[in-house]
Amino acid sequence: MADKKVIAVVGATGAQGGGLVQAIVNDPGSDMKVRALTRNQQSEKAKALTGMGVEVMQADLDDLESLKRAFAGAYGVFCVTNFWEHSSPEKELKQAAAQAEAAKAAGVRHVIWSTLEDTRRWVPLSDNRMPTLMGKYKVPHFDAKGEADREFSSRGVPTTFLLTSFYWDNLIFFGMGPKKGPDGTLVFALPMGNAKLPGIAAEDIGRCALGIFKKDREYVGKTVAIAGELLSGTEMAQAMTEAIKQPVRYQDMSPEAYRNLGFPGADDLGNMFQFKRDFNKAFCEPRDPAFARSLNPSLQSFAAWLGRNKSRISLS
Repeated sequence: MADKKVIAVVGATGAQGGGLVQAIVNDPGSDMKVRALTRNQQSEKAKALTGMGVEVMQADLDDLESLKRAFAGAYGVFCVTNFWEHSSPEKELKQAAAQAEAAKAAGVRHVIWSTLEDTRRWVPLSDNRMPTLMGKYKVPHFDAKGEADREFSSRGVPTTFLLTSFYWDNLIFFGMGPKKGPDGTLVFALPMGNAKLPGIAAEDIGRCALGIFKKDREYVGKTVAIAGELLSGTEMAQAMTEAIKQPVRYQDMSPEAYRNLGFPGADDLGNMFQFKRDFNKAFCEPRDPAFARSLNPSLQSFAAWLGRNKSRISLS
C-alpha cells in the first residue's frame, strides 16, 4: 500500500465523495488508496468507513489548516461543496477557495473540482426572464460553483473541472418524485417543457471521478461533463411507469409556478430548471453519456437505477 497514490476525498460520507470512496475501495487492483475526509470522525458513516479499513481524517471546509493537513502527501484530491447544507453562495465560494489554497500548499498533483456552470454567462443579471436571487445570482447553487472555478485556476492548481448533472437520487431525497394528483394518478411535474434533462446516479459521479484519476493527468486543465442519460420529462415518467408498475404522467409547469411552491430553495431550483430548458443545447451538448461511460463502464441508465431504487421513492 505504501507506494499507492493517496486520493483525499472531501465529503467522503456524502453523495459524490462517498461514491468515489466506494469506487476506490472496490477497485483494489488500482494504484490508488483513499483518504476519506469528514468533519466528524465519530459519525456512523465515518465509523463504517473506518471499519472497512479506510483511512478517515478530520477536515472542515471552514478550517484551512485542517484541509492543509488532510491534503498533505496526497497525489490527488476530490473537491466538492454542499450548497444545500447552508444555502450561502458566499460560504460556498470561501470553501472552494480554502480547498484550492490547501491543494496548492500541499503540492497536490491533480485536483478534481466538482462544479457547475455560472448561469450568468447566459442570463446576465439585467435579463428579467428569470428573477435575480440574493442580489447577484440567477441560479445560486450553480453560479457560486462556476465562479469558484477561478479559485483553482488563478492559483495554478492542476485541476480537472467536472461538470455534473441532475441526481436521480433527488427523486428519493429532495422530494422530486411523482406525487398523486387529484384523480389519484401519479404526476411527475417539472418546468422543463419537452427539453432533455441530463441526469446521473450520484454514485456514478464518484466512479467517473475515479476514471479521471486513472487517466493520470490527461484531463488536467480541462472542463469535462458527465451524465448517465439525457431524458425528457415524458421519458422519465415512462421509465417510472415501467419500474413501479403504476401509471406516471409527466406534467409540465411554468418556472414561475415552480418558484412559488414555497419550499426552501424553490426559487433557486425554478431558475435552474428554466436555465436548463431555455439553454438546453448548451447544457446538454457537453454532457455526453458515452464519455461518462468511457470513464465508468458500469454507468447506470435511468431504468437500471430505478430497478435498484424504486422502492426508496416516496409516492405519497
